[in-house]
Amino acid sequence: MNTLPSQRNAERGAFSSFEACRNSQKGPVVILASGASARQFPLRDFAHLPVIAMNGSVALTAACAVKPFFYVCTDKSFRDQQPELFATALRDSQRLALWPEQFVGADIPADTECYPLHKADTPGLIDGLRGHGSNHVCSRALWSKRARSIAFSKDLASGYYDARTVAYVALQLAYHLGFEQVLMVGVDLDQSLGRFYEDDEGEHSPCGLDQHWDTRILPSLTLMAEQVVNEHFRVYNLSAVSRIPPEIIPKIGLPEARRMAV
Repeated sequence: MNTLPSQRNAERGAFSSFEACRNSQKGPVVILASGASARQFPLRDFAHLPVIAMNGSVALTAACAVKPFFYVCTDKSFRDQQPELFATALRDSQRLALWPEQFVGADIPADTECYPLHKADTPGLIDGLRGHGSNHVCSRALWSKRARSIAFSKDLASGYYDARTVAYVALQLAYHLGFEQVLMVGVDLDQSLGRFYEDDEGEHSPCGLDQHWDTRILPSLTLMAEQVVNEHFRVYNLSAVSRIPPEIIPKIGLPEARRMAV
C-alpha cells in the first residue's frame, strides 16, 4: 500500500501534513542509507517495496531507476556539499522530508509532497518518570535533561528526536507511517568504511559517527529496541558489517529479506 492522502504541493510553502499520513501504510519498507555495504544490496530485487532514502543514498536509487517513497535529509549543508545528489533527490523522490529552509529556492516537481521537519521538544520530568508520552518514548531519567533527550518519536507531527544520524530519523518516519517490517540497508554506522558514493577524488561530507556513537547513536537505538520494537514494528539489519550489535537490531541475510518482501 503505497498511496498517501493526496496533498498537492502546488506552491512552494504549501506543505503536506505529517498528521495526515500517520499510520497510512503497512507491510515492509526499505530504509536505504549510505554505508559501504549498500553497494552489495540488489535494490532492483526490492524495487516493488517503498524505499526511504536519505542523503547520498539516492545515488543507488537513481542507478536502479527507483523512485524513493520518501527522501529524508537533516543535514542543512548537504545541498552545498553534494549539489548533484541533492538535485537528484528532489527530482526523483515522491515525498520529501526536509527542513523548511531546504525547500526555499529548490527545484521541486509540482506534484511532490513536501513535509517540513522539526525537532521535538525534550521530554519533561513526568515523561522521564514514565519513560513515554502519547507521542514518544524516552529515557527514564529524572534530573538529566540530556538523558531524557534520548527519545523516539512516534508522531512526526510533534517532531523528531536527533541521534546524530539521519537513519534514526528514517526509523521514526517508518514508525509514523505505520510500516510493520523495516529492512535497514547500508546502515553500517562505521566511519572507517566511508560512504558508498564517495571516492578519493570527489567531495566528502563531514562525518561524526565516531564522535556520537557512545553518547547518542547507540543509546537511541537501544531505547528503540527495548521500548518501541514489538510484534507490530520490527526492525532488521541487512548490513553484515554494521556496527549495530545484533542483540539490538538483528541481522538477517537476503533470503530472509526476500521472504519478507513477497
